[in-house]
Amino acid sequence: HKLSVSPEMDIMEYCRKEWRGNTPVAKRMRKGYEAVAQKFASIRRIRGDNFCAFRATLFQALSQATQLPRWLQSEDFTMLPENLLSKYDWIKQWQLKQKPGKKMGEISDEIKEYLILLRKKWKNISEIEDPLEKQEACDTLFKNEEEEYSLYEALKFLMLNTAIELYNADKSGRRVPVFSWLLFARDTSSNPYQLMHNHLNHIGHSGGLEQVEMFLLAYALQYTIQVYRLYKYSTDEFITLYPNDPEEDWPVVTLITEDDRHYNIPVRMCQETML
Repeated sequence: HKLSVSPEMDIMEYCRKEWRGNTPVAKRMRKGYEAVAQKFASIRRIRGDNFCAFRATLFQALSQATQLPRWLQSEDFTMLPENLLSKYDWIKQWQLKQKPGKKMGEISDEIKEYLILLRKKWKNISEIEDPLEKQEACDTLFKNEEEEYSLYEALKFLMLNTAIELYNADKSGRRVPVFSWLLFARDTSSNPYQLMHNHLNHIGHSGGLEQVEMFLLAYALQYTIQVYRLYKYSTDEFITLYPNDPEEDWPVVTLITEDDRHYNIPVRMCQETML
């Protein structure tokens, strides 16, 4: 049984193990890790199975959650699958990871269950006050494979909903964030149906999240995702924010990547940074 989120390890110790050589790449990675180590003491490895961006982001969000986000509180949150299906017949082609081949007409109830599960877990964990207990609750959740993948299905569906909202806003002449143009400028996702068919349906199976989809995830969760991109060390893209003009009241989660494909998480902020 693979651990979804490995126990924490000293960042520099991890770096020395992973990047021993004297190649330019190894030197740059070590510099990158040194910079992260100014802010965080430890790292936790995230299991890599094309869901690692979801896993890292959600784990960080839950482990520091102190309240239920506004969008999770709304009455019609769990009605999303029905509401969207009534307007967009093509959503029936949604693919569930656990049930490939099942039609969306039959699975809208299941997605509703996943959304309810997301709300329940977020609420329960955010109400735990003791930091150690909160951490244990997160660790336990991310050891339960079935629940974990159900949460990722919920996140994917929220991304689709956000994409539809942005697409419609742009079509009706309202202002949308720049990434939304980029998202729909791709040949493979010129509208929400193509985004679902060519991208969202494949996340977790044959691919992870592309850069522009990291923006979409951030918007769907209303979180700022701050990423240390180690291979970009000493450039202005070393620390990248998704979105790059975040709302001030959005909470921030921090991830680490060496290649924009796999994500790990830094933990234990150094004391002086917290002050």
